[in-house]
Amino acid sequence: MVRANGAVSLRELARVVQTSEVTVRRDVRALEAEGLLDRRHGGAVLPGGFTRESGFPQKSHLATAEKTAIADLAANFVEEGEAIVVGAGTTTQELARRLARVPGLTVVTNSLLVAQALAHANRVEVVMTGGTLRGSNYALVGSGAEQSLQGLRVSRAFLSGSGLTAERGLSTSNMLSASVDRALVQAAAEVVVLADHTKLGTDTMFQTVPTDVITRLVTDEPPGHDDRAGTELQALADQGVQIAVAGATGNAGGDPVPARPQRRDVPVPGPRRGVPGGGQALRAASVLGEAAGAGAERARVADMRRR
Repeated sequence: MVRANGAVSLRELARVVQTSEVTVRRDVRALEAEGLLDRRHGGAVLPGGFTRESGFPQKSHLATAEKTAIADLAANFVEEGEAIVVGAGTTTQELARRLARVPGLTVVTNSLLVAQALAHANRVEVVMTGGTLRGSNYALVGSGAEQSLQGLRVSRAFLSGSGLTAERGLSTSNMLSASVDRALVQAAAEVVVLADHTKLGTDTMFQTVPTDVITRLVTDEPPGHDDRAGTELQALADQGVQIAVAGATGNAGGDPVPARPQRRDVPVPGPRRGVPGGGQALRAASVLGEAAGAGAERARVADMRRR
């Protein structure tokens, strides 16, 4: 199946051979030891080491449930009227489908898939970078893409990648993609990484975002047997990364996480990068002020009626 498709998910393997994912995972580990395949992102791919990268058709079938949950949660960190950048990837494509419902949003992207997901959203403005099309992941890369991002400033960048470790941060297998991702990061006040648990503890060839630049990680809850992912989550939290876990009852930082995805802000040690002006606090104060004013007006009208 791997030779025919280039990649296959553990879930699909378990379905085809009619056994549990635990059994399939054990067999895949044995095949990897023989050099017949590599374990990647909740499945298996043809062997190729650090330099090999699966194409979009293969990636789109891996960890689909996890990507959906991550996208649902990540969408809650986007506010009306914001300007953001969204990088290329199958997880960011899922996020883009949910952003179509956010009014007044401006999305800058180098991904054709992200742009396509937002193409019919009437209240969302999409800005595409320039660059050369990289067909394997439908992304614009190269000097044209990087130059079009110069001078840009947005509130947040949402990025994915091939691997994430506390020691090295986010990484990818392609040099051109890594270079554009770094340019996207430079344009944002905060960096949000979207990575399912299978990418935690995986290190690939080109670093895109160092750990100390990552503001928040949105991920799914690792299985109980996945010690590597759990250890990596704790190490990331120890370095000040805010952890948001989709569908979990707790996170690596020890704070409760609701079963339903919702917006959460976990304090980070040290100075926090953000958009100047305290927009959230001003909006909150405005809402409270309006509520108080409305209450006073109702009381005045009631008093006049009594008189």
